[in-house]
Amino acid sequence: MTEPKEVEFGPCTVTCGIGIREVILTSGCPGGESKCIVRVEECRGPTDCGWGKPISESLASVKIPCIFVPPEDRFTYTWRMLIPDQQSLILPNDSAILEVHRDTHPVAFQCDTSEDDELIASVKYTVYTTAELETRRLKKPNTDVVLVFVLITGVIVCVGVLFAIVFIILNWEAVKNFWQTKIWKSREEVIHSSYASLRTPEDSVQGPTAENSQGSQLEATGQEQRGPYQEWNAEEEGEN
Repeated sequence: MTEPKEVEFGPCTVTCGIGIREVILTSGCPGGESKCIVRVEECRGPTDCGWGKPISESLASVKIPCIFVPPEDRFTYTWRMLIPDQQSLILPNDSAILEVHRDTHPVAFQCDTSEDDELIASVKYTVYTTAELETRRLKKPNTDVVLVFVLITGVIVCVGVLFAIVFIILNWEAVKNFWQTKIWKSREEVIHSSYASLRTPEDSVQGPTAENSQGSQLEATGQEQRGPYQEWNAEEEGEN
Protein backbone atom coordinates (compact mmCIF):
# COMPACT_ATOMS: atom_id res chain seq x y z
CA MET A 1 0.00 0.00 0.00
CA THR A 2 1.50 3.34 -1.09
CA GLU A 3 1.41 6.35 1.22
CA PRO A 4 -0.73 9.25 -0.17
CA LYS A 5 1.32 12.23 -1.34
CA GLU A 6 0.41 15.72 -0.15
CA VAL A 7 1.09 18.73 -2.35
CA GLU A 8 1.25 22.46 -1.62
CA PHE A 9 1.86 25.45 -3.87
CA GLY A 10 4.42 28.18 -3.45
CA PRO A 11 3.64 31.89 -3.95
CA CYS A 12 3.11 33.22 -7.44
CA THR A 13 5.94 35.34 -8.81
CA VAL A 14 3.52 38.09 -9.87
CA THR A 15 0.54 39.88 -8.35
CA CYS A 16 -1.17 40.35 -11.70
CA GLY A 17 -1.06 38.86 -15.19
CA ILE A 18 0.82 35.59 -15.66
CA GLY A 19 3.72 34.18 -13.64
CA ILE A 20 5.08 30.91 -12.26
CA ARG A 21 4.94 29.09 -8.92
CA GLU A 22 6.49 25.99 -7.37
CA VAL A 23 4.60 22.78 -6.70
CA ILE A 24 6.00 21.35 -3.44
CA LEU A 25 5.63 17.77 -2.19
CA THR A 26 5.25 17.57 1.61
CA SER A 27 5.39 13.76 1.99
CA GLY A 28 7.00 10.86 0.13
CA CYS A 29 10.07 12.87 -0.85
CA PRO A 30 13.21 10.89 -1.76
CA GLY A 31 15.98 10.72 0.82
CA GLY A 32 13.59 11.28 3.70
CA GLU A 33 13.35 15.03 3.08
CA SER A 34 10.34 16.79 4.56
CA LYS A 35 9.66 18.87 1.42
CA CYS A 36 10.78 18.77 -2.19
CA ILE A 37 9.91 20.66 -5.37
CA VAL A 38 8.04 18.51 -7.86
CA ARG A 39 7.64 20.97 -10.73
CA VAL A 40 7.06 24.58 -11.68
CA GLU A 41 3.76 25.65 -13.19
CA GLU A 42 2.08 28.83 -14.37
CA CYS A 43 -0.07 30.96 -12.13
CA ARG A 44 -2.33 33.88 -12.93
CA GLY A 45 -3.56 36.95 -11.13
CA PRO A 46 -5.86 39.85 -12.04
CA THR A 47 -5.51 40.99 -15.63
CA ASP A 48 -5.23 44.69 -14.78
CA CYS A 49 -1.62 45.44 -13.83
CA GLY A 50 -2.10 49.21 -13.57
CA TRP A 51 0.79 51.50 -14.47
CA GLY A 52 4.18 49.96 -15.16
CA LYS A 53 7.77 51.20 -15.35
CA PRO A 54 9.94 51.25 -18.49
CA ILE A 55 12.74 48.71 -18.74
CA SER A 56 15.09 51.42 -20.07
CA GLU A 57 14.87 55.10 -20.91
CA SER A 58 17.00 57.96 -22.11
CA LEU A 59 16.41 61.61 -22.92
CA ALA A 60 15.40 60.65 -26.46
CA SER A 61 13.44 57.39 -26.20
CA VAL A 62 11.83 54.81 -23.89
CA LYS A 63 11.47 51.02 -24.03
CA ILE A 64 8.28 49.66 -22.47
CA PRO A 65 7.38 45.91 -22.22
CA CYS A 66 4.21 43.88 -22.23
CA ILE A 67 3.44 41.24 -19.58
CA PHE A 68 4.56 37.75 -20.66
CA VAL A 69 6.50 34.63 -19.75
CA PRO A 70 8.85 32.77 -22.09
CA PRO A 71 8.49 31.83 -24.86
CA GLU A 72 7.65 35.33 -26.06
CA ASP A 73 5.95 34.24 -29.31
CA ARG A 74 3.38 32.21 -27.38
CA PHE A 75 1.21 35.31 -26.84
CA THR A 76 -0.22 38.06 -28.99
CA TYR A 77 0.35 41.69 -28.05
CA THR A 78 -1.82 44.70 -28.82
CA TRP A 79 -0.42 48.18 -28.30
CA ARG A 80 -2.75 51.18 -27.91
CA MET A 81 -2.16 54.91 -27.58
CA LEU A 82 -4.52 56.32 -24.97
CA ILE A 83 -6.10 59.64 -25.91
CA PRO A 84 -8.05 61.55 -23.22
CA ASP A 85 -11.82 61.63 -23.80
CA GLN A 86 -11.39 59.71 -27.05
CA GLN A 87 -11.18 56.13 -28.25
CA SER A 88 -7.72 54.61 -27.98
CA LEU A 89 -5.61 54.33 -31.13
CA ILE A 90 -4.35 50.80 -31.97
CA LEU A 91 -0.72 50.79 -33.09
CA PRO A 92 0.62 48.49 -35.83
CA ASN A 93 3.41 47.21 -33.55
CA ASP A 94 2.70 43.68 -32.21
CA SER A 95 6.01 42.98 -30.43
CA ALA A 96 6.41 42.39 -26.69
CA ILE A 97 8.63 45.47 -26.31
CA LEU A 98 7.81 48.88 -27.76
CA GLU A 99 10.38 51.64 -28.24
CA VAL A 100 8.86 55.11 -28.16
CA HIS A 101 10.55 58.41 -29.01
CA ARG A 102 9.66 61.26 -26.68
CA ASP A 103 7.17 63.79 -27.95
CA THR A 104 6.55 67.43 -27.08
CA HIS A 105 3.80 66.33 -24.69
CA PRO A 106 3.40 63.24 -22.46
CA VAL A 107 1.76 60.22 -24.09
CA ALA A 108 0.12 57.18 -22.45
CA PHE A 109 0.36 53.65 -23.91
CA GLN A 110 -1.30 50.36 -23.07
CA CYS A 111 -0.33 46.79 -23.93
CA ASP A 112 -2.82 43.89 -23.85
CA THR A 113 -1.35 40.39 -23.68
CA SER A 114 -3.65 37.64 -24.98
CA GLU A 115 -3.56 33.90 -25.55
CA ASP A 116 -6.17 32.25 -27.78
CA ASP A 117 -8.22 35.45 -27.69
CA GLU A 118 -8.19 35.41 -23.88
CA LEU A 119 -6.86 38.49 -22.13
CA ILE A 120 -3.97 37.52 -19.85
CA ALA A 121 -2.67 40.92 -18.71
CA SER A 122 -2.96 44.63 -19.41
CA VAL A 123 -0.43 47.29 -18.43
CA LYS A 124 -0.17 51.06 -19.02
CA TYR A 125 2.78 53.42 -19.32
CA THR A 126 3.29 57.18 -19.42
CA VAL A 127 6.07 58.49 -21.65
CA TYR A 128 7.10 61.93 -20.42
CA THR A 129 8.73 64.68 -22.44
CA THR A 130 12.45 65.37 -22.15
CA ALA A 131 11.87 68.50 -20.05
CA GLU A 132 9.53 66.65 -17.69
CA LEU A 133 12.02 63.79 -17.34
CA GLU A 134 14.82 66.19 -16.36
CA THR A 135 12.53 67.88 -13.82
CA ARG A 136 11.53 64.55 -12.29
CA ARG A 137 15.17 63.48 -12.04
CA LEU A 138 16.09 66.71 -10.25
CA LYS A 139 13.24 66.31 -7.77
CA LYS A 140 14.03 62.66 -7.12
CA PRO A 141 16.71 62.30 -4.40
CA ASN A 142 19.80 60.39 -5.37
CA THR A 143 19.57 57.60 -2.83
CA ASP A 144 22.79 55.97 -3.99
CA VAL A 145 24.86 59.06 -3.16
CA VAL A 146 23.15 59.39 0.23
CA LEU A 147 23.77 55.73 1.07
CA VAL A 148 27.43 55.95 0.07
CA PHE A 149 27.88 59.10 2.17
CA VAL A 150 26.24 57.49 5.21
CA LEU A 151 28.33 54.35 4.76
CA ILE A 152 31.61 56.27 4.50
CA THR A 153 30.73 58.42 7.52
CA GLY A 154 29.90 55.33 9.56
CA VAL A 155 33.19 53.67 8.63
CA ILE A 156 35.18 56.80 9.56
CA VAL A 157 33.43 57.08 12.93
CA CYS A 158 33.99 53.40 13.70
CA VAL A 159 37.69 53.62 12.79
CA GLY A 160 38.09 56.73 14.94
CA VAL A 161 36.44 55.08 17.95
CA LEU A 162 38.61 51.98 17.46
CA PHE A 163 41.81 54.04 17.37
CA ALA A 164 40.74 55.93 20.49
CA ILE A 165 40.11 52.68 22.39
CA VAL A 166 43.47 51.23 21.30
CA PHE A 167 45.26 54.46 22.33
CA ILE A 168 43.63 54.43 25.78
CA ILE A 169 44.55 50.77 26.31
CA LEU A 170 48.19 51.29 25.28
CA ASN A 171 48.60 54.49 27.34
CA TRP A 172 46.35 53.67 30.27
CA GLU A 173 48.78 54.90 32.96
CA ALA A 174 49.33 58.26 31.27
CA VAL A 175 45.61 58.75 30.74
CA LYS A 176 44.89 57.78 34.35
CA ASN A 177 47.49 60.24 35.72
CA PHE A 178 46.20 63.02 33.47
CA TRP A 179 42.62 62.68 34.73
CA GLN A 180 43.73 62.34 38.37
CA THR A 181 45.76 65.56 38.09
CA LYS A 182 42.86 67.36 36.48
CA ILE A 183 40.44 66.17 39.19
CA TRP A 184 42.81 67.29 42.01
CA LYS A 185 43.27 70.72 40.44
CA SER A 186 39.52 71.19 40.12
CA ARG A 187 39.05 70.17 43.77
CA GLU A 188 41.73 72.65 44.97
CA GLU A 189 40.12 75.46 43.00
CA VAL A 190 36.74 74.67 44.56
CA ILE A 191 38.25 74.63 48.09
CA HIS A 192 40.08 77.96 47.59
CA SER A 193 37.01 79.64 46.13
CA SER A 194 34.85 78.37 49.01
CA TYR A 195 37.38 79.59 51.64
CA ALA A 196 37.62 83.02 50.00
CA SER A 197 33.85 83.38 49.81
CA LEU A 198 33.55 82.56 53.55
CA ARG A 199 36.18 85.18 54.65
CA THR A 200 35.67 88.24 52.54
CA PRO A 201 32.33 89.73 53.68
CA GLU A 202 32.63 89.41 57.50
CA ASP A 203 36.41 89.68 57.98
CA SER A 204 36.59 92.93 56.07
CA VAL A 205 33.98 94.47 58.40
CA GLN A 206 34.89 92.83 61.73
CA GLY A 207 38.70 93.35 61.43
CA PRO A 208 38.79 97.16 61.70
CA THR A 209 36.05 97.15 64.38
CA ALA A 210 38.11 94.91 66.67
CA GLU A 211 41.20 97.01 66.19
CA ASN A 212 39.29 100.22 66.92
CA SER A 213 37.85 98.73 70.10
CA GLN A 214 41.32 97.68 71.27
CA GLY A 215 42.73 101.15 70.53
CA SER A 216 39.95 102.85 72.44
CA GLN A 217 40.54 100.57 75.44
CA LEU A 218 44.30 101.40 75.46
CA GLU A 219 43.56 105.11 75.22
CA ALA A 220 41.15 104.96 78.18
CA THR A 221 43.69 103.06 80.29
CA GLY A 222 46.38 105.67 79.53
CA GLN A 223 44.08 108.47 80.55
CA GLU A 224 43.29 106.71 83.85
CA GLN A 225 47.02 106.28 84.54
CA ARG A 226 47.80 109.95 83.73
CA GLY A 227 44.98 111.32 85.90
CA PRO A 228 46.62 110.99 89.44
CA TYR A 229 49.98 112.18 88.07
CA GLN A 230 48.46 115.37 86.69
CA GLU A 231 46.66 116.09 90.02
CA TRP A 232 49.93 115.58 91.98
CA ASN A 233 51.76 118.02 89.72
CA ALA A 234 49.04 120.60 90.21
CA GLU A 235 49.30 120.38 94.04
CA GLU A 236 53.11 120.84 93.96
CA GLU A 237 52.80 123.93 91.81
CA GLY A 238 50.23 125.42 94.27
CA GLU A 239 52.51 125.01 97.26
CA ASN A 240 55.37 126.65 95.53
